[in-house]
Amino acid sequence: MDWISVPGRSKIVMIAAGLIVALAALLAIGIFTFGKVSPWPMALMLRFQWDRSGLETNRAMERFVPTGVAGKFNLQYDPSDRNAKLDVFYPSAVEPTKQVLPVVVWVHGGSWISGSKDYVTNYLKILASKGFTVVGVDYALAPAKRYPTPVRELNQALDFLNRDGETLHADMTRLFLAGSSAGAQIAAQLANVISSSAYAGELDIQPSIERSQLKGVVFHCGAYDAISSSYRRGGVLWAYFGTKDFARDSRFLQFSVARHVTPNFPATFLSAGNEDSLAPQSYTFAENLAEQGVYVDRLFFPQDYTPKVWHEFQFDLDTAAGQLALERSVNFMVQRLLEPASMR
Repeated sequence: MDWISVPGRSKIVMIAAGLIVALAALLAIGIFTFGKVSPWPMALMLRFQWDRSGLETNRAMERFVPTGVAGKFNLQYDPSDRNAKLDVFYPSAVEPTKQVLPVVVWVHGGSWISGSKDYVTNYLKILASKGFTVVGVDYALAPAKRYPTPVRELNQALDFLNRDGETLHADMTRLFLAGSSAGAQIAAQLANVISSSAYAGELDIQPSIERSQLKGVVFHCGAYDAISSSYRRGGVLWAYFGTKDFARDSRFLQFSVARHVTPNFPATFLSAGNEDSLAPQSYTFAENLAEQGVYVDRLFFPQDYTPKVWHEFQFDLDTAAGQLALERSVNFMVQRLLEPASMR
């Protein structure tokens, strides 16, 4: 017989199991307690969940990518920042030439705490196939970096493209800023920095490009006026602003960019789904822009539209709504390039 009897083994197993349960309970308590004083546990949990979803979404778009698209990956737009990388895509036909194309700079979503340019790669390739040079920009995520770091980094990315654009087939005199969800909000803030010297002063950001270079913006499912919205996502905004009491932070008003637009804001394409909790912010943004005399092209869906249209629906190219968003976005940009300067 073994030196430990069967009953003895059972007792050891029971003790080990009890210790595991106790340690798990202590870990859970520790995480819960830490989560009361830091946004990190929530941010990491959501980042894991949403990043996995982003990978799946990008894979689902792969079959829609046409042949004939070339790219350059992980170009460092700020050598001092390891997060500051971008990808560039363009039709393969221009690669052996010096031809430059209109530029779409795309900012990914992820509630400011997650996401990556890598999760929208296939969508950017699809846009590039329409005759654009398309740039996907990575930026530092919260809570490691806080508001308005992504806006500053996007401005640095434009500076990099302004200097090196010709080698990337990018005509920076014909530029569009674009993005979805948090990316739309970040891009909207920078568009307003470029358009309004007063707003640029508030954020203490010197625009890296001229307003005349920015021909329009394309925003999907963004957050533009969180002050008047029931949307708070307290943990997310706690991570981004670095304070639980973000709603009382003066920077929160800056963040709600819809309240700061002027007649100089660029022509805008806005889309939002009828089952998206952020949709009311797009409606408000569109109204505020129209009141300022800014041209707005809206893709909104009536409440009884079926099937329901969800957040970031534009990436679901298996749906009529997703295909429509792609078509309307491209048409908007083409028309802006054809319109006289006074219409931009």
